[in-house]
Amino acid sequence: MVNVEIGWVMIIIGFGLLVAESLHPGFFVAVPGTVLLVMGAVFILLPEIFDQWSAVIMVITALIASIATIMMYRKIAPGQIPLSTSKDTLKDKIGKVTTDIEPGSITGKVKIDSQTWSATSEAVIPRGKKVKVIESEGVHVRVVEISE
Repeated sequence: MVNVEIGWVMIIIGFGLLVAESLHPGFFVAVPGTVLLVMGAVFILLPEIFDQWSAVIMVITALIASIATIMMYRKIAPGQIPLSTSKDTLKDKIGKVTTDIEPGSITGKVKIDSQTWSATSEAVIPRGKKVKVIESEGVHVRVVEISE
């Protein structure tokens, strides 16, 4: 009967870890949560199996559940190539001003593709205008307004 109680505790903890992962993706508790769910189910469905070989069965169940879960998550969310941007890739890109650009200041912001960059220009460029990158340095870009 103790194994059944342990099984329910594992299921509750496993479910809690999966909820935590869904609320904070990247928290990396989905695999242990899934393993606890599987092990808890085995404890409840086959309580007598753990009487003689409990340590060995727990380790084997955990390993199989871990490997299967990792393989499943790799299929669901395959790795992505990291986005990298260099100053050469920004030149001549078109963007949109999200925060007014002032000459001599890098407080202006420009959205280029899906990234926001600090921007400066030789002239004031108001929010909403299209701009073209003429050069970049670090995380800052120098832009000119283009007519729409």
